[in-house]
Amino acid sequence: MEVRNSVAMDNSSMAAPQQPSPPSKQNKPSPNSVDTSSVSQRLQKELMSLMMSGDIGVSAFPEGENIFSWIGTIEGAKDTIYEGLSYKLSLRFPLDYPFKPPQVKFETPCFHPNVDQYGNICLDILQDKWSSAYDCRTILLSIQSLLGALWNNQEAYKKMIHKLYTDGEAFES
Repeated sequence: MEVRNSVAMDNSSMAAPQQPSPPSKQNKPSPNSVDTSSVSQRLQKELMSLMMSGDIGVSAFPEGENIFSWIGTIEGAKDTIYEGLSYKLSLRFPLDYPFKPPQVKFETPCFHPNVDQYGNICLDILQDKWSSAYDCRTILLSIQSLLGALWNNQEAYKKMIHKLYTDGEAFES
């Protein structure tokens, strides 16, 4: 906002070029700056909401003191081939969250067509269908739901998942 002296002008002063006002001594935020405190507050609210939700099989907490880096856990949903399995995820929130989605990936090896060998997740709400209305809770529930995909031969698929899960645990140790 520019502050101008309110001085009555006559017609003769209108012809003279106006002098630029001196620069303000207050620091103005650049158009690209981000208010990290509002992002931190939102993440703290999401953490409280997630803890109070009572959702079965999903949880997440900040990793250490960094509110922008979380560790999440997803339990395989009941009556799915992932039942009884627990998956660790990393969630990295950008400084312009919630306008950009967090980067979420499986840290525990997960055998699923929408998860690559590095744990990256192909899920539309984490990419082109992202909305600032989503929060950590909806992300975790969506990923848990993604794991409940149906397959023609579920028993063979379940054996493969459990074998890879067990091999992955041995690999982590």
